[in-house]
Amino acid sequence: MNVRRLALALALTILPLCAQAQSSYPNQPIKFVVPYAAGGFPDTTARFVAAHMQEKIGEPAVVENRPGGAGSVAVNALTSAPPDGYTLMVTDGATVTVNPLLFKTLSYGMKDVVPVALFARAPLFLAVNADLPVHSLKEFVDYVRAHPGEVNYGSSGVGSAHHITMEALKSALGLQMTHVPYRGTGQSVPALLGGHVQVLFSAYPSLAGAVADKRVRILATNGAQPSPQAPDVPPIATLVPGFDLSTMAGLFARAGTPQAVVDKLSAASVAVVKMPETRKQMDGAGIEPAGEDSAAFGKYLAAEAAYVAKVIETAGIKVE
Repeated sequence: MNVRRLALALALTILPLCAQAQSSYPNQPIKFVVPYAAGGFPDTTARFVAAHMQEKIGEPAVVENRPGGAGSVAVNALTSAPPDGYTLMVTDGATVTVNPLLFKTLSYGMKDVVPVALFARAPLFLAVNADLPVHSLKEFVDYVRAHPGEVNYGSSGVGSAHHITMEALKSALGLQMTHVPYRGTGQSVPALLGGHVQVLFSAYPSLAGAVADKRVRILATNGAQPSPQAPDVPPIATLVPGFDLSTMAGLFARAGTPQAVVDKLSAASVAVVKMPETRKQMDGAGIEPAGEDSAAFGKYLAAEAAYVAKVIETAGIKVE
């Protein structure tokens, strides 16, 4: 048998085995790698979905936290595993769309992952200290324009979703404000309450107590639609059409994963997110369920990556 015939024989032997493996997928537990410590938005969302995956695919899903390296630790865990759908990653958009733009030393990018399903969104809210004499988004914009450079805004750090959202707002409306970065909302929200900064973006649970005590006013959300968490608060899109930078959490597979496996995971994920029990859990945690398939998720990521790249370039955002 010559080399060509041998190669053909091997191919004819392997192809049915591959097809059989894909059709029987999964036949062992799958793993959700999360690039953050336990308790955050991506981790909580991953655990809500993982708890019900066995009902849809017949095998359990376990969550493994792999924080560090601006997401590279988790991405490396994903890309070093076989592209067979048993090691997956649950993360927010920052890991795959923002970090590769900010951290030039990162060795990964969108090319290394495949979007499987969009699990959920968690919008950020524009909040001002109650001493600032504004009660609406328009009044806030007018105030900042009348006091260029005098308003300080806080964020959870350079390159964070809070930082990028405010820079996008500044760019869209021609506003001048001074950025004061902190190490997370555990520092930035108290700074807002203490008057060290006058405004910031934050998730609703971090602001709810201060809103109830009337120490903070919420003026807008960075999502495309009003949020069920604060239905009377308008989206920035009412003033800036198309504005949508709500934080998301979704499922990713390694590039090269068979399409049949991606499709099966996508359908199962969407079904889990749409389960009443899952939606109830997410609602209780201030998370807005999405449940969008691989194709829709991919379009969302591409649009976000292009938009964020422009914001980073315009604002000159750099991570030292």
